[in-house]
Amino acid sequence: MNARNDRVGSVRQGLRGTLMGAAVVVALLTATGCQDSGDDGGASGPSGPASAGAGTSESTVPSGDSGTGGAAPADEASGDGGETGGGNGTGHRDCEVTDLSTAVELQDPSGETPRHFLLTVTNGKRTPCVLNEAPQVRLGAGDDASIVESLEEPDTEPVVVEGGGEAYAGLYVFGNDEGGEAEYDRSDRFTATLVAGEGTELAGTLVFDLPGGLDSVSYDDAARVNGWAGTEGLAMRPVNQL
Repeated sequence: MNARNDRVGSVRQGLRGTLMGAAVVVALLTATGCQDSGDDGGASGPSGPASAGAGTSESTVPSGDSGTGGAAPADEASGDGGETGGGNGTGHRDCEVTDLSTAVELQDPSGETPRHFLLTVTNGKRTPCVLNEAPQVRLGAGDDASIVESLEEPDTEPVVVEGGGEAYAGLYVFGNDEGGEAEYDRSDRFTATLVAGEGTELAGTLVFDLPGGLDSVSYDDAARVNGWAGTEGLAMRPVNQL
């Protein structure tokens, strides 16, 4: 009887030990699962906001660069466009003969020998253009006629002619004071070729018809032209001294 009871007690103790061991294993597995879950959440938590912050930064930087970088090429293109007219050193292209209309005004009083003239050009475009140095004026007919010497005043800085604006050049045509029956070369108009920024001739010719009341004027080797100027006074002041 005692031996039976001892076996039963031993079995019960074995079952109790097994159950307790199983409980410990379950508890360990549960604790491990909770810890893993917490670690995953902790890793994904910081990673999510950090990624979002990086995305915002990256989208902001290109936006700023695009705005700044987009303006510079536009400015550079404008500058390059000005230089294509002949390297005149400004941000505007050289004037072309098709841009300009012409007029001539006699500066001498009525009854005196016509010698001093104001040449005016008007920019018919809406955008500015540039006149360089002095126009290559010819008093005789044809491209073979000699070019009038320049006074080189005022300085040779390019003159920017605004859209609808004007520029001026002073012209002196005749220096001979002899009268009588002498024969002189005569011209019924003036012509001029524009000069590009680097000093070469531009295509086309400007024609300046004589002002009303003059069919022709005498000219000789004393003829001189004053370079383009922004005002009538600057254009004519050196010429009026001849």
